[in-house]
Amino acid sequence: MPTKSKTPAPISADLTVSDAFATIMDHNYRYLIQWEDTAKNWNDIEGVHQFRVTIRRMRSALSLFRTAIPKEASHHWSDEMRWLASELGLARDLDVFIDEGLAHTARLPLDGAVRLKELAESRRAKAYHEQVRPMLEGERYQHFKEAFPDWYEQHRWEEAEVKKKHRESLDMKVTPFARSLLDKQERRVLSAGSHVDRDNPAEMHRLRIECKKLRYAAEFFRPIFAGMDTFISHMKGLQDLLGLMNDVAVMQGLLDELLADENNHETLVYAGGLVGWRTCDFYHMLERLDGYWEEFTEAKHPWWKKAAVIETAQQQSEVDIEV
Repeated sequence: MPTKSKTPAPISADLTVSDAFATIMDHNYRYLIQWEDTAKNWNDIEGVHQFRVTIRRMRSALSLFRTAIPKEASHHWSDEMRWLASELGLARDLDVFIDEGLAHTARLPLDGAVRLKELAESRRAKAYHEQVRPMLEGERYQHFKEAFPDWYEQHRWEEAEVKKKHRESLDMKVTPFARSLLDKQERRVLSAGSHVDRDNPAEMHRLRIECKKLRYAAEFFRPIFAGMDTFISHMKGLQDLLGLMNDVAVMQGLLDELLADENNHETLVYAGGLVGWRTCDFYHMLERLDGYWEEFTEAKHPWWKKAAVIETAQQQSEVDIEV
């Protein structure tokens, strides 16, 4: 059984952007394959989770590196990854609902939990048998496994017709590129969140997506910027809040499907109580949004040149003291 790993792709400051991108893809592809067998059933729900998160991470890399690798050079793989993630989506949502959403059964003083769990587990079994396993054992995924490594190992994007600015970006060293990328993505987060209407689901969803991309970008470049783990930790509260918001929305959609033909009154009442409970959790957490946002906006940016110079000077000072 594979183990979860938070080790980033082994990129270094001396790599070109093209080499760094290939290294990130290779690192994540190899991790993806490790979870393939585990993802075929729900005995260990980390299988589908890790597989799907890795797909999303690679799709984010395709998007984040767009100034070097244009969409026309990578859209095929983005489409394939979107399909892979979609085939796992329902199974993952049901895993979360059963493992986390229904964990409130002991605290909710209503009957109907047993029947609701039976419905969810039955639907999950169907999702694994009719979507997850057929996808992982099907020809389309097998072709992806055969062709995608060739694309990144051989840097096929360099063979495409690209503009001069893309070519220049591919050949530059990764550190200045990473600084520009991180600045751009942070601006997207600030644009989405500075005056976000917390009662507008579309605006909050956009903020969640932009935060997730910045988190992935920060993880990609952890090896070349000291202090990135601390920066990521300052995003945790904001991401947890936005993740809970998404969980509630997903739960409501799942319950609509699970209970479409259900007539048992206790089960229906319990489901309503469960949504209310989780919604209440979210609104309590939403009261801390301003604090989470302030923590994020005041966090030190490890990729800024000034921060890097200060950190280097501090490190040199420590060496002098030791000597």
